[in-house]
Amino acid sequence: MIEDNGKATNSPNYRYRLTEETVQVLRTMQTPDWETSVKRFTHYHEKLIDIYASKKKMTMMPVNINGKDFKFSAGKHNELQKAIIEEFAPRFAPHSECLYVGDTIEKDLVKNVEKLQELGFEITLHDKMPDVVLYREDKNWIYFVESVTSVGPMDPKRILEITEMTKDITAGKIFVTAFLDFKTYKRFAEELAWETEVWIAELPEHMIHLNGDRFMGPR
Repeated sequence: MIEDNGKATNSPNYRYRLTEETVQVLRTMQTPDWETSVKRFTHYHEKLIDIYASKKKMTMMPVNINGKDFKFSAGKHNELQKAIIEEFAPRFAPHSECLYVGDTIEKDLVKNVEKLQELGFEITLHDKMPDVVLYREDKNWIYFVESVTSVGPMDPKRILEITEMTKDITAGKIFVTAFLDFKTYKRFAEELAWETEVWIAELPEHMIHLNGDRFMGPR
């Protein structure tokens, strides 16, 4: 009888609404057509479920994580997470393993609890986890990546939260904020913490380093 409006679940505009079929039934209330419309609705209800289920499957995005095939639900947040895994990681975290990534519907799509705990990660509630956690064993580096489309960049408060959560991790920590485009990056530029990195999906070959002392010098 109800459906979502097609927005990503983390969007401020995400809402539920009556389906068009339900609205048509309600419009016949207190009219001679009421009983007929209700019977028709209940007769076709199972078919409607199949229709909406098939629509949902069609909007799923395939993504390859650690050599296995998964599917993200539709939305800009997951579009960016897909780019982080398939575009950012091969370029800037080669041979890394994805230890954690959530979906806007299935919160813990990938969660390697054993490896996270082995590294010293304090497994906590989903809303405290970075969007994507990558581990590069050859360098012993762990990447905490936030996928930002509307909220949640690596600002000083977020850095403190993740630092507290990972206080027992001895691996080198890299904090990254990822954006779909330069326009979104500019909206959040003043909020970003120093000593962090920025990656923009529409410019996948480049990084912005907010830690100049480490990279100062002739090229």
